[in-house]
Amino acid sequence: MGTNISPETADNTRPALALIAGPTASGKSGLAVRYAQFLQSRGQRVVIINADSAQVYSDLAILSARPSEGEMGGIKHRLFGYIDGAEACSAARWAEDARGEIAAAHAAGALPILVGGTGLYLRTLLDGIAPVPPIDPAIRQAVRALPVAEAYAALQTEDPVAAARLNAADTTRVARALEVVRSTGQTLKAWQARKQGGIGDAVRLAPLVLLPPRDWLFERCDRRFAAMLDSGAVEEVEALLARGLDGDLPVMRAIGVPEIAGLLRGELTREAALAAGQLATRQYAKRQYTWFRNQPPESWQRYTKPYSDSDGLDFDILFLI
Repeated sequence: MGTNISPETADNTRPALALIAGPTASGKSGLAVRYAQFLQSRGQRVVIINADSAQVYSDLAILSARPSEGEMGGIKHRLFGYIDGAEACSAARWAEDARGEIAAAHAAGALPILVGGTGLYLRTLLDGIAPVPPIDPAIRQAVRALPVAEAYAALQTEDPVAAARLNAADTTRVARALEVVRSTGQTLKAWQARKQGGIGDAVRLAPLVLLPPRDWLFERCDRRFAAMLDSGAVEEVEALLARGLDGDLPVMRAIGVPEIAGLLRGELTREAALAAGQLATRQYAKRQYTWFRNQPPESWQRYTKPYSDSDGLDFDILFLI
């Protein structure tokens, strides 16, 4: 992520944008509301904007841990549950929607606070997106049909720079790099050098990444998924299945949906569905943790202690807006 703006060094004429990011169950939503309430007590209008790929879907209120009306604490929330599960929300679409909400907040004299854990969404918004043309369907089908070892060997010849950068077993990224060079005649890196649409250089970014101890985080993941299972997640998935949606849609592959679907079909016991959902949540949190530890600039503040809504954090020190 190329954006490297801190509130201490950025041009103060740029509009401010706060960001609270980190893995699932790290306490982002609660912290965002507390920070917003703190600012509003000082007369600053605030809008919280979702940056989580699961929370965009209207069908996943429980399994995405979308804040309830009460948990929103009287703060305006945007881009939560605004897309029907029958649609697939891309990072590009979300970034366009987020740009609109951020601009509207600034125009109204409000501070936008981005909150979420989807690194691709944040990277696309801040750094922009490569203008890769649509991939030839025949090329995509041929590439995706290749075993990953064969695709990687081809990539070593056709785009050795990408091959050197990627894990040879990373099926998705290897296929993407190979289909781009075959379909467009240019490497993915060449396209990425022409990224467009990023707002990182136009805002005064005040980022905070929550990276609590992993044991604490994983215990929170387990406890939260168990609570979801007891608080309507089964009925939520039952309603999704009744819609007969394509199984490849993001909403149908969201954490908890396949596991609870297995329970509803009688393929899993409740205990097995619980264990599978908890494992999937921990694995996702681990991937997010690794991404947020390594990808954002070093200037982004990291908060590495366990966070809870009862913590007395000094918001002036944390955000300096």
